Amino acid sequence: MIRVEAFGATALLITLAEQPDDTLPLRIARLAGRLRAELGPALTDCVPGWTTLLLHYDLLRIDLPELQRRVQQALEDWPGDSDAVAAGRLHEIAVWYAGEDLAEIARLCGLAPAEVIDLHAGRDYRVGAIGFAPGFAYLGELDERLALPRRATPRTRVPAGSLAIAERQTAVYPQASPGGWHLLGRTAQRLFDPHQEPPCPLAVGDRVRFVPIDEAAFRAAGGES
Repeated sequence: MIRVEAFGATALLITLAEQPDDTLPLRIARLAGRLRAELGPALTDCVPGWTTLLLHYDLLRIDLPELQRRVQQALEDWPGDSDAVAAGRLHEIAVWYAGEDLAEIARLCGLAPAEVIDLHAGRDYRVGAIGFAPGFAYLGELDERLALPRRATPRTRVPAGSLAIAERQTAVYPQASPGGWHLLGRTAQRLFDPHQEPPCPLAVGDRVRFVPIDEAAFRAAGGES
């Protein structure tokens, strides 16, 4: 059941589903785009989540009852064009699957390292949310055979470009940062650049496909240890 409720003094939380599915991030992104276009400067920010959309608004331009009315109007024909929900841009990210946790992941999952790589690279992932750090895209859903809880002890530094998994999600760390996910490999591709527009090439609703490469190709693309 869809819920629309106040979230603090100047925000509105729209809960669109109880559980995520493959097309929900794209449908939420389309709803966010429509509301941005219709509300203009009255909407100061839209924050998509796996099952939610958080709207921050300007009280000097719109009040809560009017915002709720406009949101309910937009929801009347949501999710909209059913032919488009499986779309979303496809990004291919080349990965050298030599992460320091690969052997341990294989052991914990009862698989060979090559099977872990095949399972991870064998499907497309949907961008469900972007957060934690600039450009950090949460991708789902991971094959259930690779589902592992986060590490008991997070690392104080995970190198930029590290491909990781936790629970039923996978992600690439766009900058060096602390992190508690299991490391599968590395990519040389930059997934956040403040000097580019947009800074992050991935957007909610997009799809991501990981392409295995060897160390030589990783180095040739600019990858570093």
